Amino acid sequence: METLVKTGIIGLDEVLLGGVPRNNNLLVEGAPGSGKTTLGLGFIHAGAALYNEPGAIISFELEPQKLLRDAAGFNWPMQDLIDAGKIKIIQTSPAVLLNEFRSSDGVLTSVLQELGAKRLLIDGLTPIRLYAEVHDIPFREDVHLLIEGLTRLGVTTMVTAEQDEGIGGVYPHERFVFDTIVSLTREEKQRRVHRRLTVLKSRGQEFIGGSHTMRIEKDVGIHVYRRAQSRPVTSDDQPTSSKRLSTGSKTIDAMMDGGIYEGSVTMVTGISGTGKTVFGVQFLTSAIKAGHKALLVSLDEHPRQLMRNAKSLGFDIEGHVEAGDLFVHYESPLELELDVHFDRIIKLVEQHGIDCVVFDSVAVYEMTSREEVADYLYALATFFKDRLATILFNYESPELLGISQISEELKGSHLVDNIILLNYVEISTQLRRAIAIPKVRGSRIHQVTREYLIGEGGLLLVDEETADEAGTVPQLPFSSYYGLLSRSPSRTSPSIEVAVAHGKELPDSAEFPVEPSS
Repeated sequence: METLVKTGIIGLDEVLLGGVPRNNNLLVEGAPGSGKTTLGLGFIHAGAALYNEPGAIISFELEPQKLLRDAAGFNWPMQDLIDAGKIKIIQTSPAVLLNEFRSSDGVLTSVLQELGAKRLLIDGLTPIRLYAEVHDIPFREDVHLLIEGLTRLGVTTMVTAEQDEGIGGVYPHERFVFDTIVSLTREEKQRRVHRRLTVLKSRGQEFIGGSHTMRIEKDVGIHVYRRAQSRPVTSDDQPTSSKRLSTGSKTIDAMMDGGIYEGSVTMVTGISGTGKTVFGVQFLTSAIKAGHKALLVSLDEHPRQLMRNAKSLGFDIEGHVEAGDLFVHYESPLELELDVHFDRIIKLVEQHGIDCVVFDSVAVYEMTSREEVADYLYALATFFKDRLATILFNYESPELLGISQISEELKGSHLVDNIILLNYVEISTQLRRAIAIPKVRGSRIHQVTREYLIGEGGLLLVDEETADEAGTVPQLPFSSYYGLLSRSPSRTSPSIEVAVAHGKELPDSAEFPVEPSS
């Protein structure tokens, strides 16, 4: 098998499944500011600094001092490598370069042989195109001359070029003659800059297609984060378990026929204030007591605020974090990029052996990228299921009273194994909280609506026989109402109560006189 050359660009070799075939000619195309020169400098630096592959840089427009300045911004000691004879910068013109390639024993060949060069960066192809246009020379001939000359040099070459999408489906000729094409894009979205990298082709090898997130980072340079949806399934035989984990509430466990299956995905949905975050902390705390490693991914609240609020309910998040049992990963929704976020999460999980995770709240993912959220959550669910990890997705429903659907984008539900609904119920002048569990795969669930309070220990289900609150107007138990997930539940008719109490069946056509909410 032909040797693969590692580019040294973080994440790009992963997309290329190890690197590019030796002596391939790479074309890196993109708009101004997309990172072409930075990627090229990183390619040459990595070769000299990491892989003992000396390299040369041919620049038409940028002076050597500017290239060195740009490299210094990433802490790349290019000058030291130049002094050590591992890198050489050559500033020239398109005419001189093309004349060099017309000769088999030009100065450039001698320079590269003396350097022992294995890599070459030509920055860029656009000046050669302009030179051809000015001198009325067919650019196609210059491109072929360039490729033939590079092949004779026996080096792995990267050439940068301004992006040209082509007109009427006719693409630039260089797209056909280069072995590997990497496309960089830069777009502003909601006043934020998003960079993407796509490998359009690479002869002689497989690679991961699609658009991958790319960042230019301090002390790193180009960092490619492969798209989350491209993560491979580790096994065709997905692991399952008959073991159940407690939600932290024995009553809720009973409603779910014994708790949450290990390795399952649960969606907890409800409007703000119904206790989704509290329930997530309650579940993770219970999992930690059972010997699991836990992760809380917070996209709504800063960890300090989470810790303060949890402490008021008797949860010692800070203590669990200090003990190394719980990890809290916070990212602001303002700068969230899904591929980057996914990469950070899986590294945390793999590094620390985490097997219980709460995402609070996945509605932020919809806000970040509505068109990608469904595929992204599938990628998350698949990754964790392959590890037999148990996860909770908290989702904020936009409706205060009643739930018509879980999500406009996710539609509802085939993504997850279990669904827990937390809701407000409007009874007279009071808002009371209700929990219902409409779905638990592989279980005989109790499909009843129960009232709960939020207090010491998390979600506390109310015993209907003692539901009255001291000092307030006595409350009727939920069994006295029907339509609890509707906007204004009504009292059950006394005639129905009597019939049900005596075990009598009512005819299908029976009209149920009801009392209005009072």
